[in-house]
Amino acid sequence: MFFNNLNIYNKVILASQSPRRQNLFKELGVEYEILVKNDIEEIYPENIKEEKIALFLAKLKASAYKDEIDSGNLVITADTIVLLNGKVIGKPKDREDATSILSRLSGNMHRVITAVCLSAQHKQKSFFAETDVFFKNLNQDEINYYLNTYQPYDKAGSYGIQEWIGYIGIEKIEGSYYNVMGLPTQMLYEELKRF
Repeated sequence: MFFNNLNIYNKVILASQSPRRQNLFKELGVEYEILVKNDIEEIYPENIKEEKIALFLAKLKASAYKDEIDSGNLVITADTIVLLNGKVIGKPKDREDATSILSRLSGNMHRVITAVCLSAQHKQKSFFAETDVFFKNLNQDEINYYLNTYQPYDKAGSYGIQEWIGYIGIEKIEGSYYNVMGLPTQMLYEELKRF
């Protein structure tokens, strides 16, 4: 009903293996398919910073879907980064790394930036949202419990805001909650209506 403009595309493809992104996108009411290609190395130039990193990676992911785009489909790619004091914190390598990351986030504000890229045959639009997240001081027992129970090794910043640690550890956020989950749904909704 809200996306009649998308009827010109053969398919809308969400190019993400993230279950969180898939669930959020489903709630927007767009008919879509999921297609994941893992043949892109997420490497970005050292001279770009903050939101430019997320925008670069979202566009880079879209480049893997050239065949789908050329076939008249709309492809949606996204990338989320976590920044603490201006430095990118990626997905943890292992438990020790996850412990270190959560210890650094403890008692601090960090920024979550998600960039989204909409790609069609003769058109591409990228945008981003940012959210400031404020963590309370986490003690080691809380960090250990979270890592033991949720094993957040597939998440930038080593946590999911929608999980236990979000309930007990986040004092406040400034910006979109869903952006921290990996998809700025309100902004995406508006951009899809205009695309």
